[in-house]
Amino acid sequence: MRKWVIATSIALVMLLAATFAGYTLATSRTFQLAGEIIDRVDTTDKVVALTLDDGPTEWTPDILDALATADIPATFYLNGADLDRHPDQGAAIVRAGHEIGNHTYTHRRMVFVSGATVAGEIERTDEAIARTGYRGPVTFRPPYGKKLWALPHYLAEHSRTTITWDLEPDSAGNPTTGQIVGDTVESVRPGSIILLHVMLESRAASRAAVPQIIDRLQSDGYRFVTVSELLTLRTAGAPAD
Repeated sequence: MRKWVIATSIALVMLLAATFAGYTLATSRTFQLAGEIIDRVDTTDKVVALTLDDGPTEWTPDILDALATADIPATFYLNGADLDRHPDQGAAIVRAGHEIGNHTYTHRRMVFVSGATVAGEIERTDEAIARTGYRGPVTFRPPYGKKLWALPHYLAEHSRTTITWDLEPDSAGNPTTGQIVGDTVESVRPGSIILLHVMLESRAASRAAVPQIIDRLQSDGYRFVTVSELLTLRTAGAPAD
């Protein structure tokens, strides 16, 4: 009986350890089991990348207007299904000169999924992006930042870079516009990748924060670039964080 209790206890400890390790791998912004993952670029230049997740939706024109007024580029991580529902909005992003990244087709969590599922989610979205007329670099961002093995393995095999973030001021709770702006300004560093969610009706505070964040960071001497432009600083000699 004693041996059975000890064996059971060991098995439970091992299961808990494996669960914790899997969760840590799935949620890490700075590590994955294969391929390249970037959460910010280590540089002394005061540059940042503004990244906008999800969509496109009917709120896309509002965001494009804010970016045009400030005359800055952004990187839109778009979902293939939303692109197919709103092809005109995807094409508008391209005409405005912004960068597009792949954020899967259905925005599902990319853990405990098959290689075929990963391929379908990414490749269908690549096709939807291509239909917008976009011909620039296409990096990848996993929904919710989640990934285990199948996704990183696919990305590594296809020489695709995983882009996460080091600032996510609107991801937790229900922050006000002032809180989103304040958290961004207080935490930003040269080479930061800022994540905002602006494409849903419930994200009015985030949409209102965009011009304020731009104004505050520009006043502090920051310049906005696309993700691929930010990565050139790393490939030019600055190591990843």
